[in-house]
Amino acid sequence: MKKRLPVSNRRSLLKAITFRLLIIISDSFVIFFITRRFDVTLGVIFFSNIASTIFYFIHERVWNNINIS
Repeated sequence: MKKRLPVSNRRSLLKAITFRLLIIISDSFVIFFITRRFDVTLGVIFFSNIASTIFYFIHERVWNNINIS
């Protein structure tokens, strides 16, 4: 059986940030395409991505503590 290395908080945080950047870009295109307004696009992106980043980090840390064989 392959030995698992511990996953640090820093790694999880960096992973969450890079994933969030990809989502910000794709969501921005979709929201702007629908609304055609930069102010609405920026507002939605700002608030939704702060919350999503926090939830993703928590989700990642919980999964790192689950042992599934």
